[in-house]
Amino acid sequence: MMDATLFPDRDSEGSPRAAERRDTIIALSTARGRAAVAVIRLSGPQAGPALDLLAGARPAPRRAAYRSFRRPCDHEILDRGLALWLPGPASATGEDVAELHIHGGPAVISAVLDAALAVPGVRMAEAGEFTRRAFLAGRMDLAEVEGLADLLEAETEAQRRQALRQSSGELSARVEAWRERLVGAMAQIEAAIDFSDEGDVPDGLRERARGEIESLAVDLAAALADTRAERLREGFRVAIVGPPNAGKSSLLNLLARRDAAIVADMPGTTRDVIETYLDLGGVPVIVVDTAGLRESSDAAEQEGVRRSAAQARTADLVIWLEDAADPVEPAVEGAAGLWRVANKADLAGAGRGRADHFISVRSGVGVERLIAALTAAAQEGTSGEAAGLTRARHRDALQAALVALDACRNGWDALPDELAAELLRQAAAELGRVTGRVGVEDVLDRVFATFCIGK
Repeated sequence: MMDATLFPDRDSEGSPRAAERRDTIIALSTARGRAAVAVIRLSGPQAGPALDLLAGARPAPRRAAYRSFRRPCDHEILDRGLALWLPGPASATGEDVAELHIHGGPAVISAVLDAALAVPGVRMAEAGEFTRRAFLAGRMDLAEVEGLADLLEAETEAQRRQALRQSSGELSARVEAWRERLVGAMAQIEAAIDFSDEGDVPDGLRERARGEIESLAVDLAAALADTRAERLREGFRVAIVGPPNAGKSSLLNLLARRDAAIVADMPGTTRDVIETYLDLGGVPVIVVDTAGLRESSDAAEQEGVRRSAAQARTADLVIWLEDAADPVEPAVEGAAGLWRVANKADLAGAGRGRADHFISVRSGVGVERLIAALTAAAQEGTSGEAAGLTRARHRDALQAALVALDACRNGWDALPDELAAELLRQAAAELGRVTGRVGVEDVLDRVFATFCIGK
């Protein structure tokens, strides 16, 4: 959780951000549809008065109380359930918050929402507005907000773990540690500037700063080179490529356990990219079936072959699928990793060439071993000890910081101290963009739009 004093402009009276927070917002925070329980949340200055009107006596702070919820205009009972009162600033949004735990029928939800919206100053929340208010109040930083968004979207166990780590501040702490090291180097340079006026510069100030800058540049470059966290968030991509009629679509269907692609004996059946999503060992894996690679005069098939080559270049792993009885040298350029897999290995005459795996899509021979190997490769390609960069926005900020550091390092001997300090300030500001310390107004709408209404 971040110190609100890091964001002095967030709640200043009269600022656009303060005006954004004056309304009281309300939304259903649980999924729509019939359910045993639904939770309606209010946040803002009218949350307490609205709770009084709907539920009678306000419960003790942070204690659930059983209440009858009534329509304020005629006191008709709409439902009975639990009411919670969470006064700010010790709440998720930093504002006064009220929660109504009611029965999850659509008519009940609609009636309670309508009754609350009749209270002056209460309006429906926009997508992500509760979390946005938490950010503006300094309850979360921007990297933690993005981690929360990923947690809501997580579909596999590994994604859940990574998102929870980021939403708990692990990435923020790592970036803040880098920034603190930069600040320390800046302090050495500034001290050298200050002492130079007195003609008594302490020994080693500039060299200590230089050593920290060199070390930090190495760390930032390593973080940029590590794409595992981003790969886990987006999915480990596996492209199945190879000659026509090797069994690519059949292998995709077997991995997906459904008929995701059309299978036919006629060459050239697959002309477009077909993707299917798998959960292998808790890791999201996107398997891509592609058009058979061959020369063709058909314009549609030519485009399919072009797309196949593009998929091979961008995939994390390429499976070159070939006929075990008629092996073909892989025609793939620029692949990050390539496995040669021979299909139809159960047929008479099938060779034992240089393939990494021998399988039969028809009989299932070797398929489980291939899936186990895929699972291990996906886990290895997405797991890391340190909290990694999960978005292009993080990568852009670190890249800009590294550019400033490299300019400082490369011109170190000729740079005046004032210019070196300015380059370090630029690098620190770029790192601050990851957590939202500086310059994030242009990305806020985009970040919070990914949330559902009520979060």
